[in-house]
Amino acid sequence: MFRKCIESIAPYSPGKPIDEVKRELGLDEVYKLASNENPLGPPESAVEAMRLAAGKVSLYPDADCFELKDALAKFHGVKRSQIILGEGSNELLKLLSLAFLEPGDEIIMPQPSFGEYRRTAQLCGAVAKAIPCTEEFCVDLPAMVAAISSRTKLVYICNPNNPTGTVVDKHLLKQMMNRMNDVIVVLDEAYFEFIRDEKSPDGVAFFKEYPNVVSLRTFSKAYGLAGLRVGYGICNEAITEAINKVREPFNVNSLAQVAAIAALNDSEYLAKSVEHNKVERDFLYTELKKRGFYVVPSEANFMLFDSLRDSSELFRALLKKGIIVRSADIFGFKTMVRLSVGLHRENEAFLKALDECMGLN
Repeated sequence: MFRKCIESIAPYSPGKPIDEVKRELGLDEVYKLASNENPLGPPESAVEAMRLAAGKVSLYPDADCFELKDALAKFHGVKRSQIILGEGSNELLKLLSLAFLEPGDEIIMPQPSFGEYRRTAQLCGAVAKAIPCTEEFCVDLPAMVAAISSRTKLVYICNPNNPTGTVVDKHLLKQMMNRMNDVIVVLDEAYFEFIRDEKSPDGVAFFKEYPNVVSLRTFSKAYGLAGLRVGYGICNEAITEAINKVREPFNVNSLAQVAAIAALNDSEYLAKSVEHNKVERDFLYTELKKRGFYVVPSEANFMLFDSLRDSSELFRALLKKGIIVRSADIFGFKTMVRLSVGLHRENEAFLKALDECMGLN
């Protein structure tokens, strides 16, 4: 009875919730460093905006998200008609697949990278062609171009890449775009605000030069609104029109819309978020290197490091100590761990637990 294309699809496996770990293991204190969430919590401006709007939740939200689109258009210097909104950028990945992919079509994606590219393509009966990253854990743009065939509809570039944290070079991306006209290139920039490498591209700037580029951004990471699920894409009107044909009405709720506007205008919170991430990411990088671990240089709010042992075993050992991380075996790395950047006390607690698990203390 089920569609054949879903037989090989595994359900998405999120990081374990804090309350679940507390219940299972009888712990009072649990730190979650697994899901790349913002440890600072939401902006107070967003919380206040939701409080003021809560009295209207008996009404359906604005299906067109007029005010939020208007704010984003001014922020990025684009037209309202060039913005599409979704229930997180995850929904936008699904909408792109629904709008453009048919059975037998292909997508090109890095390996390892965000698994939703593959899953949403498979939902439509399309094939995901995964291109291995380089030895430096970077997305291999030339290899991705070489893999394009007559069946390729979408090319996904996660920048910074999840789970490696590495970024692509804008000059290499420009060379790539100059060779591609008939394929949609999706720049998934969920962690864009954390990037400090000036060689990394700005997807919105690329969209303004190349009409086949889609830039995806989110309010879940740097803006601290993961629980509200607000993502957006910037692309040409033909693409937004196609996506609107398959988009569910009222897909971004009322509170999410007003919170996103408040967060977008809260430059003080964003600056604090970015600075905290830089300081604590550098701290974790230095401490892990001191302990002899290989750490992939990251431009995101997480990092990938080689634990030198079975990462699933280390995950379970850390869990018993109240630390939730992400084993990278789901990405094909048996000894590597992806670690989100937390508050300083959380990062110190992780390092203490790591030392105990590894016998380093």
